[in-house]
Order: sequence, then C-alpha cells, then structure tokens
Amino acid sequence: MADVIQLLSDTVANQIAAGEVILRPSSVIKELMENAVDAGATRIDVSINDGGKNLIRITDNGCGMSETDARLCFERYATSKLRKADDLYAIRTMGFRGEAMASVAAVCQVELKTKREADETGTRIEIEGSEFKLQEPCVMQSGTIITVKNIFFNVPARRNFLKATPVEARHVMDEFLRVALPRPEIGFSLQHNGMEVYNLPATHQRQRICQIFGAAYNERLVPVEEDTTILNIKGFVGKPEFAKKVRGEQYFFINKRFVKDAYLNHAVTIAFNELLPQGTFASYFLFFEVDPSRIDVNIHPTKTEVKLEDEKSVYAILRSSVKRALGRFSIAPTLDFNQEQAFNVPLSQLNTIPVQPQVKVNTNYNPFKSVEINKPTQQQNEKKEKLYEIAGLTDVQQTKLPIAPVEENSASAFMQLFNSYIAVAMQDELWLIDQQLAHEKIVFEKTLLQMKGTPTVMQQSLFPLQIELDNRQNATISSLLEDLNHSGFDLQPFGQNTFVLNAVPSYLETGTEKKIIEMLIDEFISGEASAYNPMERVAIAIARSACLKRGKVLSAREMSVLFNDLMQCEMPYFTKSGKAIIFKLEKNEIDRKFEKG
Repeated sequence: MADVIQLLSDTVANQIAAGEVILRPSSVIKELMENAVDAGATRIDVSINDGGKNLIRITDNGCGMSETDARLCFERYATSKLRKADDLYAIRTMGFRGEAMASVAAVCQVELKTKREADETGTRIEIEGSEFKLQEPCVMQSGTIITVKNIFFNVPARRNFLKATPVEARHVMDEFLRVALPRPEIGFSLQHNGMEVYNLPATHQRQRICQIFGAAYNERLVPVEEDTTILNIKGFVGKPEFAKKVRGEQYFFINKRFVKDAYLNHAVTIAFNELLPQGTFASYFLFFEVDPSRIDVNIHPTKTEVKLEDEKSVYAILRSSVKRALGRFSIAPTLDFNQEQAFNVPLSQLNTIPVQPQVKVNTNYNPFKSVEINKPTQQQNEKKEKLYEIAGLTDVQQTKLPIAPVEENSASAFMQLFNSYIAVAMQDELWLIDQQLAHEKIVFEKTLLQMKGTPTVMQQSLFPLQIELDNRQNATISSLLEDLNHSGFDLQPFGQNTFVLNAVPSYLETGTEKKIIEMLIDEFISGEASAYNPMERVAIAIARSACLKRGKVLSAREMSVLFNDLMQCEMPYFTKSGKAIIFKLEKNEIDRKFEKG
C-alpha cells in the first residue's frame, strides 16, 4: 500500500491558520493594530468601509521595514519577536506567533507600503491569496500603510457567514477600543465610510477613558491602585449608582493585553457585593502589570485567554483592592480602628467661617391650651366589637368569611406574586404570567406594527429633550435612526454627538425617555448578533429597554390591562426569542399535590 501522509502546501497551511486567527474583519484590525504598536508607533489611524468587509486601511508612523523584511513578514512563522523557546517566558510584545500576516494574506487582497527612516525609498508589495503579485519601490513617509480588501474573497462560504455591516462595524470598534484603552500615550483615530468615529490624541489614562465613553465618566470613576510582589493593579471602577442593566464597559488588561477571565470578573463582582442594584453590572477598567514569566499567553491564537501562575492570590488581591478603593471614597462602609478620636472636617469646609447655630421657636405654641379629644363614633365602636369577637372565636367553622364570586378577567381576579408574576384563575387552570416578559412582548409587537406602517399615538414633548452621546453611542444610534423614527420616536441630530428627542410612543412611561434611549443603545451595543432582520432587532431592543421590570408593584387595574393586551398579541405565550411568558398549572395537578400530602 502506498504512503498516504503528505506535507500540506504553504497555501493550504496558511488558509487553515487563517481559519483560527482571522474570524471576521475585527480580527484583521486587532492583528494589524498590535503590529503597529509593536513597531513603536505614536500615531495609528484606522479606516474601514462597510464594517471592514470591503476595505481596511491602517497607517502608522512606526519604525517601518526593510525590503527583505517586508517580503518575509508574509511567510508563516516569520517573526522578529522570538528567537528561542525561552523567549516565550519573557514576552512583552503583542504579537509573537508569526501567523497573523500570513493568515491575512491567505484570505484577503493585501497591499503593503513601508519605509524606514534611514531609507531613501520605501517598498510596495501586493499579495492576493498568499500569491505575490507585485513588489516595487515607492515614495512615502517613514512608517507602514497596510490596505486589506475583500476579506474572504477566495473563501465564499466564510464570507457568507459575515454579519450585517452595523454588526461587523460594532466588532471592529470593540477591537479598536481594546487596543487604544491601555495605551493613552499613543494617538488613535477610526473612520467608517469616510466618517470619523474616534479621534483620540495622546493623553493620560483617565482622560483616555473619558475620550472614548464621554466626559460624564470623569465623575463616575473610582481609582484603584495596588502594588504587590505578585502583580501591580491600576485602573478605575465605576460607582454603583451608575451600574447598567447590560454588561458594558468591563475591561481587564494584563501587560496591556486585553483578556477575558470569568474568574477575575467574579472577584470584582464579589467586591461590589450588596452595593449594586439587582440585575445590574458595574463598569471597570483594570490594568495589571505581571512578570511575563508568571503568565502564559500562548493558549489560543487570539491571545485573549491567559494562564496565571497563582490565580487564587491574584483573585484575593483584586477583590481586596477594589473593596478598599470603594471604602476609601466612602462608597462602601469601612471600619478604621486606627482613626484618631477627632472631628472629621470635610475639605470643603476647611476655609469657611463657622456660623453660630440658630434655634427656631414657634411663638404661637401654648402648652396650657386645652385640646378637645375626638371621641370615637358609634360606627367605630361597632367595628371594634366585631374585631374583639373574631379574636375570641375558637370554632374553626365560625371563622369563615363570605367571599363573593368574581367574574373572569375582572380586576379583582388578578393577584401579584413576589412583585414579579401575575396569577389568574382561568376555568380549571391557574395561569402564572411573567410581567416583564409579558410587557416586553406587548411593546415588541406594538413597535413592530408601528415600523411596518400601522399608525400609533405619539406623545409630543412639551420641552424637547437633549441627549449627549459618546462616539460609539453616536455611531450606533445613527445606524438605527431611520428604524427608530419609524417606531414612534422623533429623534433628530443636533450637532456633534448630540440628539434632540421631540416625541416618544404613547405607551412609554413619562419621564423615562432619556433612560430608555440610553438603555436601548447599550442593549444594541452589547447584544449578540441574531438571525432577526434589522427591523426586528430594533424592535427587540426597544422592547427590552422600555418594558416594566420585575419588582414593580402593579395595581389590580394595571394587571388586568396587561393581561388583556397580552391576549391580543399574535403569540402571547412566548417571546420572540422563545422564552415562556405563561406557565399553566391545571386544577387536577394541584389536587394531586394535596392528595399526596
């Protein structure tokens, strides 16, 4: 029998590696931006078209490459960051595997322009599907320009799995922020379809966070700092009162590398114990400095997973440092046994002149004035006597109270359980209704009908509400603006990153308009890509943001209206995502439970 094992060609091997490294346009952004950082760039500019599916261009002012290095960097396992195996335990650079450029060239059309400061001319290279098409000298400034076109052009199956442009653009922005956040000393910019999304000049860490997420974050941040022999922690956590309903701004960086770690996230969550409202998540931006010999980043090609040498110690240090930071700024109660027995004068009152306290006296008060005491009426006495009679009864049969029969669907037929569920008796069944999911279903169908052209009542604002957003929120709401205005809102742009809300659907609660818009944006940013069309995705985001939440007390009338509106929905028993809204318990099943007892 002939031999069957053969060596793969370089083209096939590169495509296999590309399947692990390059998942979508955001993967290309990550790898190329990290290469620019490793090249010592102080300015990195990113430009994309159609969410990165058709064009990605990254320009940096780094050290550049020679003609030989420019050609060699597209070869597999070609890298300048490792020389021997021991170097894996002293990695300070972002890249080291030598697979990124080869993987990008395998599934994209790539143009590279690069020049060192000492060279008179630069080098221009064109590659298409791992095949070199052109190499020639070029005139350019020092640095590197990489243009990537038509991602997965030679892998149609992978290209068909790419999501819609807004979804891919959101992933690109996420990767952009993960590189820009821990490096405030580097200037960054991002453009999408010719429009500027971010322009981040070099600054310090706190200001970089405010550049990205808005100036309002300056007062929301609590500094965290801890120096130990195991690791150093610096960064910020958000104040509990600004926690959000969705997982949003939660970032861990180890040696300026973004990582995902549920274990570390649990440590922060425990530190916020009993400080966060139920169902909310705190924001944090935490930067770890760890000896490279104590961590292993060579676990996954994306390098977002790391293995720490002493995870339990890191967990304890992180939890205690966050708790101490919250206590230091009087956000969490602390016990300080070393505090001196003296008055704590607030800093704001140190330079003020003390004012003598004044006593207010009611001059009309007369302690000797007689007050006529209201005597109980005959009706009140009769009620008291009945109460005494009931309290003194011993016969169980005498304690029966008359209960009048109630009509089905009447307000008195509903009962709220745990401020979260509605119980209603329907013939021989007991229905338990999740009030949040029920209202979410109602709002979803009303919003969808409005977007499809069915007119609904709009509630005009007497004073238009001005809403200021950060760059990421602005990009998100701009892509949703048309569908949002078709759903009963009247939201119009008003200058840079500012919108004016003139009207909202009538079924939304008054006074919550701004909060609903912000929650809608957060829901859409953090939500996972789904199979729904854009109109349905907007309707789902509006419904999840505007629906009443578990824990809200409802009157009997409100429960009745909610039940009737739910029954008028097209599919009242399940949400769009398939969650059960109504749980039915038959009378026979209840009878069997009591017979067993």
